[in-house]
Amino acid sequence: MSADGVRGRAARADVEPATATARQLVTALVAHGVRHVILAPGSRSAPLAYALLAAEEAGWLRLHVRVDERVAGFVALGLARAGAASPDAEPSEAPTPPAPVAVVTTSGTAVANLHPAVLEAAHSGLPLVVVSADRPHEMRGTGANQTTDQVGIFGSAPRYAVDLPAGAPGGPLLDQVVTRALAAAQGLRTNAPGPVHLNVALRDPLAPATTWRPGPPPAERRVVAAPTAPAPARLARGPRTVVVAGDGAGPGARLLAEAAGWPLLAEPTSGARAGDHAIGPYRLLLGEPALGGAVERVVLVGHPTLSRPVSALLARRDVEVVVVAPQGEWTDVAGTAARVVLAAAAPPGPVPGADAAWLERWRLAGAAAQEALDAVVAEPGRPLDGLLLARHVARAAGRSGPRVLVAGSSNTVRDLDVVAAPWHPDHHPVAVANRGLAGIDGTVATATGLALGLEEPVRALMGDLTFLHDAGALLRGRLEDEVDLQVVVLNDGGGGIFATLEHGAPARAAQFERIFGTPQQADLARLAEAYGARHTPVEDGGQLREVLARPVRGRSVVEVTVDRAGLREHRADLRRRVAEAVRAALAGAPA
Repeated sequence: MSADGVRGRAARADVEPATATARQLVTALVAHGVRHVILAPGSRSAPLAYALLAAEEAGWLRLHVRVDERVAGFVALGLARAGAASPDAEPSEAPTPPAPVAVVTTSGTAVANLHPAVLEAAHSGLPLVVVSADRPHEMRGTGANQTTDQVGIFGSAPRYAVDLPAGAPGGPLLDQVVTRALAAAQGLRTNAPGPVHLNVALRDPLAPATTWRPGPPPAERRVVAAPTAPAPARLARGPRTVVVAGDGAGPGARLLAEAAGWPLLAEPTSGARAGDHAIGPYRLLLGEPALGGAVERVVLVGHPTLSRPVSALLARRDVEVVVVAPQGEWTDVAGTAARVVLAAAAPPGPVPGADAAWLERWRLAGAAAQEALDAVVAEPGRPLDGLLLARHVARAAGRSGPRVLVAGSSNTVRDLDVVAAPWHPDHHPVAVANRGLAGIDGTVATATGLALGLEEPVRALMGDLTFLHDAGALLRGRLEDEVDLQVVVLNDGGGGIFATLEHGAPARAAQFERIFGTPQQADLARLAEAYGARHTPVEDGGQLREVLARPVRGRSVVEVTVDRAGLREHRADLRRRVAEAVRAALAGAPA
């Protein structure tokens, strides 16, 4: 049956208005590319729930049910990330609009619990479609149960928001609303994808009197044309240049650096940390006068968030900063950008000797730093810590383990940034993190969404507080799809990252543990068991390597218990030893 036929059938007089709206809305979402929907059940959203279940049974979409709206939002976010998680993307081709993913909730606090995921989607440019059920207008402001002001509840985050009144006309008018919403979510007109909000008022009766049998899926509707690939700006030779690839930069940053002969300073979740131009421990080199101090131009791609040395480099007034931003807003925290372009191309012709020597200096220093790091991190008899764990996980990624790696914010992703050697371009992993706002929110749920969307195993690495913040995402209903997800938890009994910041200075030790360290003694084994996940404790590096080499099947938690005492001092010693190795390596290198 065509989409028009479904709309006509749903609008018959014997179908309740709320049911008709729900069926038409689901039909329009599917026609515009929605294939995954997360449902957090409730009474006011019942017409949508019935319509979604019927659509799934007809093969239109996949429905995933979660009892926690906050978890539901981040599972949807992970599904949206799955659409952009392929390492095989061709950067020279026109960008493919990301596939939209919908999350459906009932009214009241259910909607508010989506706010963290909506904010992350807004800052990461992910097409999250929020469909919230609401009371009809005559019940708003009357004290009716579960009724609050849901219009504009997400503030300025949505790219598009609309309040659909109960009994609103269906047919072409409703389809036009969905057309505009999905175009905004995918950034088809603005080149700035992100979340959208459809607030749908539904009036009793909420349970359909008849069963909906949708028939064949509606015909795909492509009303708004996808954007074309931008013409790249040709960069000139001359200044000593580095390419900085932040989160989400993509493989184009690597190809640019390789074509131009420049060093590549790429974060683990950039999608560019691969090849022989990538400098693994770059953040430990930026303080060297002959390296970071000699940079004259930075080509910035993506959203860098991990390193204060990178932030300091981008803030220098004596460095030309060229920002490559193909979508939406661009990163320029210090206001130093000299140019902002949609795409960039390497200078024509062969790489001159000066650029080759500049690259070789970075390679020489990077190799020395990597060797010193490996010597310190893997010293015989040294107990497990965050850096050694990150090193093992990075080495397993895409080889003995899953190709998809989710990194929790805080210390975890920064440890990866320090110790993960550049991967091979042909089999590098897909490394993902929620770096739009860099919160620890929803990390387990995001990893779950990636596993559902990619239909392959996923490994997630995070600290204990990040895990505890989202442990409820391990919960799987008996009727829901199982996922192959391994959550590796660095359990150092609190917030280790703060020990490496100014808050961890010895002079503040009396205040540190209570308000920053936040020590906890949660029993992760029992917690995992309660949610139906296997638990494996790890005590040494050999056991860790063995666990990481096993196939990932079902939900499991690998707990690596470490002591964060002395973390600040150890990191300072590490930086000192790396700096000594780098200076020794550069002593005989050509200027």
